[in-house]
Amino acid sequence: MASEQESSWQVKFTGKAKKQKENLPIAIAAALYALRKELAVEGPERINWPHYGKIKGKPDMYHCHLNWGRPCYVAVWKVTNRSVKLMEIRYVGTHENADYRRID
Repeated sequence: MASEQESSWQVKFTGKAKKQKENLPIAIAAALYALRKELAVEGPERINWPHYGKIKGKPDMYHCHLNWGRPCYVAVWKVTNRSVKLMEIRYVGTHENADYRRID
């Protein structure tokens, strides 16, 4: 059991992402909670989530869709330190408002 704790990732929200998550519909907030839990246990590569992928031109930055249909909500996260297993969720909101070039 101790080895599981040692291998888990720490997943934080940036200040902006914290504010964004407060305005999510309940079902989307639940999906985000599930994603965060998975990220903590399994790591940043989440191929089982819809439209998961690396963000081109942004090292160690990933995204996925949190739901199907419209409006579509996405989450963007970045590995900030692989050696201590730390990542941050940087954006959570609608796909149409996600400017991947500006998310850093």
